[in-house]
Amino acid sequence: MVVVKKISSKVKNFLNSQKLGYVATVSPQGGPNLSPKGTIIAWDDETIVFADIRSPNTIQNLEKNPGLEINVVDPILRKGYRVKGQGTIIKDGKIYENVLKHYRKIGVKSPIGAIVLVKIDEILEVTSPLYDLGISEDEMKKKWKKYFMDS
Repeated sequence: MVVVKKISSKVKNFLNSQKLGYVATVSPQGGPNLSPKGTIIAWDDETIVFADIRSPNTIQNLEKNPGLEINVVDPILRKGYRVKGQGTIIKDGKIYENVLKHYRKIGVKSPIGAIVLVKIDEILEVTSPLYDLGISEDEMKKKWKKYFMDS
């Protein structure tokens, strides 16, 4: 397992190309809250952002406890990243406007209530155990493309 503190260009490209990830937060009662997000992007070398489009529990949880984990995995290659960090909710200001402008430029049309800035504590690679058995990326891609096409 490789632990990284900064967001490399490889990780940025991966996060910016994937269309779905999951954000885990902790509820005020101490329970888990997992929420799908289609707006996770690397903003700079130390920050990931996502938009509050329909995330009332995520936002409420972060207001009480800023710790979170983001999990983004390519469903075909079965590779991705777990990102642990601290979330800050912003609803105005220069960074908010710049991120909002970026989302509009890439085609996000939904109303955005807030932006969550995630200061990275660590990034961990995620890979399928099948790779441990010697399966190649091409074999993995073929297997899962067939699975999704036949479903």
